[in-house]
Formats: sequence, C-alpha cells, structure tokens
Amino acid sequence: MKKIIDVSLKCRNVHADKCKTDLLCVALFSKAKTLEKTCERLDKKLGGAIAKLIKLGDFKGSEGEIAVLYGNNKISAKRVMLVGLGEKKKVTLDTLRSAASKAASKAVALKAATLSLALHSAVGDKFDNEALAQAIAEGVCIGGYRYDEYITESENGRLGSLKVELIDSNLAKLEKLSKGIKNGSVVGKAQSYARTIANRPGNVITPASLAAEARKLASRTKGLSCSVFDKKKLTAKGMGGILAVGSGSKNEPRLIVLKYSPNGAAKGPVVGLVGKAVTFDSGGISIKPSANMDQMKFDKSGGIAVLGAMKAIAELGLKVRVYGIIPAAENMPSGTSYRPGDIVTTYSGKTVEIQNTDAEGRMILCDALHYAVKQKCDMIIDIATLTGSCVVALGKYSAGVMGNNDGLISKIEQAAKDSGEKVWHLPSGGDYLEEMKSKIADLKNIGSRWGGACTAASFLGEFVGKTKWAHIDMAGVEMFVESKQGGVGSSGYGVRLLTSLVQNIKKK
Repeated sequence: MKKIIDVSLKCRNVHADKCKTDLLCVALFSKAKTLEKTCERLDKKLGGAIAKLIKLGDFKGSEGEIAVLYGNNKISAKRVMLVGLGEKKKVTLDTLRSAASKAASKAVALKAATLSLALHSAVGDKFDNEALAQAIAEGVCIGGYRYDEYITESENGRLGSLKVELIDSNLAKLEKLSKGIKNGSVVGKAQSYARTIANRPGNVITPASLAAEARKLASRTKGLSCSVFDKKKLTAKGMGGILAVGSGSKNEPRLIVLKYSPNGAAKGPVVGLVGKAVTFDSGGISIKPSANMDQMKFDKSGGIAVLGAMKAIAELGLKVRVYGIIPAAENMPSGTSYRPGDIVTTYSGKTVEIQNTDAEGRMILCDALHYAVKQKCDMIIDIATLTGSCVVALGKYSAGVMGNNDGLISKIEQAAKDSGEKVWHLPSGGDYLEEMKSKIADLKNIGSRWGGACTAASFLGEFVGKTKWAHIDMAGVEMFVESKQGGVGSSGYGVRLLTSLVQNIKKK
C-alpha cells in the first residue's frame, strides 16, 4: 500500500519576503482598507500585484478564498498564496485552522514540497500564540491529507511529503509558537491516523484487525496499554450485546480496552472514552438498502475517534488517567445472526428486546458503557455514528450531545469551541426513555420514528447508573464522506474534540 503523505511542521524566524520556499501563504481580511504590514511589504516587492488583484475584484478576502501569484527576483518565494479570512471582527481560531487547511491542500495540488505560513501576522495579538499555532498546525494536517493507499498508479498527482513551517520575524514569539506547532502536530497527525483507519474498507478492518492495530499503537506509545476481549472472553463476561451484533459474521467481535496511566496522575478523575466500532454495518437481517451501503465502513468511526484521541492524549503526556473502550463487531445477515424478536441479556444484566437488527450500535455500546462503570470511571463520554435521526435534526455541521450531567455537557461544549468540532445539546431521558420500555423485556432497541437520536441516547443512559455521562452522536459530521477538510473520506471527527476535553480536564 502507498504511504499517506508525510506532513512535517516546524517554526522559523524569518521575514516573509526573505523566506525561500515553494509556496508562501499570507492572509487578508475582506473589506480591509489597507494591507497588513507583511502583505504591504510583499506587495511593494511584487510591484503592487496584490493591490492590483484586489482592485480588479479578483480577490475579495472572503473566508476560504484563495489566489496564487508568482514571485520575482525581489522575494525568495517561488509563489505567494493569498487566503481570505473574511470579516476581521468575526475571525476565530477555527478561521485560521480552516485557512491553514486550504493552504496545505493547495500546496499538495501544486506539488509544492515546501509551504511557509505567515497567516497569523494578519490577526496581530488577538489570540494566544500557542493556541493560534496549534490551530494552524491542526489545519495543515487536515488539508495536507489524502487517502490514496490503494491507488496503484505511480503518478497520482502528489508528492510523498510536505514540509511546512510557520514563519515569524519576531524572535520573542517563537517559543510559544513552537510549542503550539508541536502540540498541533501531535493532534493533527492523530486525526490523520484516525482518518486512515476509518477510510480502510471492511475487508481490511475487521474487529480482529482493529484490535491488532490498537495493540500496535499501545506497544509504541508511552503510558498506553491494551487488552482485548475475544469471543470466548466476551461470552465468559456475559457481554450479550456485543456478541449478538457480531453473531452473523465469521469475523468475530472484540472489546478493545486501551488504558492511559501517566506518571503523576494517581489523583484526579478517571475519564472513560467509549467509541462504537461496527467495522461494517449491513443492517443485519433488517438489511439496509444497497444504495450507499459502501459508506457503512464508516460505522466504526466513533471507535476510531477514541483510538486517535488516545494516541494524541498519550503523546501530549496529559496528566489524566483515561480509558479508551472500543466495542468492535461486524453486523452481517446469516443463519447465525441475531433476529428481530430476540431478547438479549446484556453485560449489566438488563434485557433488551430486539425489534430491529439495524439498531446495533446501542447494543454494543451498552456493554462497553457498563464496562466503563465497572472500571470506576468518574465520567464517561461515548461517541458514535449512531442515528440517521441526528443527521435529520442537525445536518452535517454539528454532532448531537446528550447526557445526564449538565456540567459534563458544558465541558464538551467548551471543547467543541476550542477544537472547532461543533456539537449541539439535544434532550434525552424522561418521555424519550418511556419509548424505549419493552412489554416483554427491560428495554427494546428502537423507539418510534420521531426523535430517534434522543430515544437512542435515553437507551444508553440506562447502562451508566449514576456516573456522569454524555453521548455524542456524530453520524452527520462523519458519514458524509465528501469531506471539505481535504480529500475524500473520513473527516476524523472527534479526535480533536475528545483531546481538547481531556486537555481542559487536565487544566482544571
């Protein structure tokens, strides 16, 4: 298989006009009456080319807009790219993250081996330099990513690596910028790692191979350990939800348990991150329509988000104890599949009447959630591509967040702001839970056609007891595979969100 583009990042102390690079990137705001100092200096050496482009109306500085100019013998860069940031009063760190993503994506398209970024000079001191550099580094990793492991042609329009630097002529800023670039590189590369695993098809990523990948990650990452429950151990534990979903496939299910135990974190909360990993979801006996069924390889994305977040958390060395719990199964129809009408006894002892085998995610999550409770996690966050109803409610722009603790949900909302991965608080419990009550078992696995994201969350809440818990339904933000974040395929949603959440818990 071809290797994914290797993106490397660093900082350098140099003036933009003296920066030797294949592509120099600067940013402009819309409706700006004057050029910012870096752009003004470049414009003079380019003979007024930037000002002329703006005057002609060919570049307006709208958010995400780009234009490429060519260098001359008065500057060291071969090309200069202008990236629009939109209105100055509305600029956020996510604006800069997106701008860096645009720049890196264009650099890959141009086959530029080196990219130098001076984006941040446009915003001055509006943001903390470390946070700013982290957002830019994350954006570079997003935009520089391409999923083409299985394209066998040697000439597929891209180089094997991209060297990126954040440049600044102010030496005093470099320490914080460098720290931000380092942290952002860790998180960005963890997101790219997650995107690659999520993009791999069902004949490559099975529950067993996903478990092997988790073990491999743990073996090379300080502070991270991994244990795996196979079918025999799942049976001994009585994890009937995971076993039922995996019963129709020759690829037997697994429960993957990653544990991060850093030195110096004996006290403080233990965080449980639980991610749904249905490596392929045919719907089982309640089979899905054939149209777009290929996208069901992405039904493992919640589990992959946890895998990527655990990688980032450990590599950042955050002083918080974290469990990463990933129930993995393949949902297939066969003579051994679980059926509508079956009653399944879960790990918690609660019984569930199966009314639809395509409501499988909650069946594997309920066992994993109760396992997290048994590990005495102080707070549990699960993440899953769980319901089409959440897509109907929120579209492809935000994930739904529900739970039993407003304080934890507020922490997730803050992490969403910090990471740029959006969430929206939806209700659960109460009347929604009543819909999930069965007449012949404790619960049933579907409610009515209305409020499906909320009834699904209510079902999950029955397996956490009094533990602080939140559920993130990421179906909309992950299942639309034409990603606007560089290339096609998985967006890698959740890695930045979960990492930011644990970072914030560490700060508290």
